[in-house]
Amino acid sequence: MRDVDLFVGVTSIAADPDWTDRGEDRHAVYWRTATFGALTASAEVRRAALERILPRLKIAGRCTLDGRFLMVRGDLTTYRIHLGSANILMEPDDAYLCVVPARRLGDGKVFLPFEDDRLSLILSKAFLLAADTKITDATILHQIKRSAR
Repeated sequence: MRDVDLFVGVTSIAADPDWTDRGEDRHAVYWRTATFGALTASAEVRRAALERILPRLKIAGRCTLDGRFLMVRGDLTTYRIHLGSANILMEPDDAYLCVVPARRLGDGKVFLPFEDDRLSLILSKAFLLAADTKITDATILHQIKRSAR
């Protein structure tokens, strides 16, 4: 069942943060539900790992687990990172914040299917957003400032 969960999680449009950029689409409601909906078994394990990891981090005072989200308090706003998809909503209006990792160049390492890249993605986003006043990427800043209006 873990293999099926991994397959569905990776192949679902919910795993593609750029999917909503395709304009009006009848699947937008599905994307929103799947992207921020109930946690899969893998995401529940990820949540348990975060419960142990968070207190040891430099940003521990800015982070809390709340249901299916990691809440990150920045200086500009508060962010909710979904533990299943790693997608981000911003308070107060749940505006979507698109933050995508840089494309990785092949480094010759072997990918192991049981490694949880999503956990490291969630943590990297949490560190970025906890220090949101230091963000220099114009695209990310534009989204944050647009939501803060």
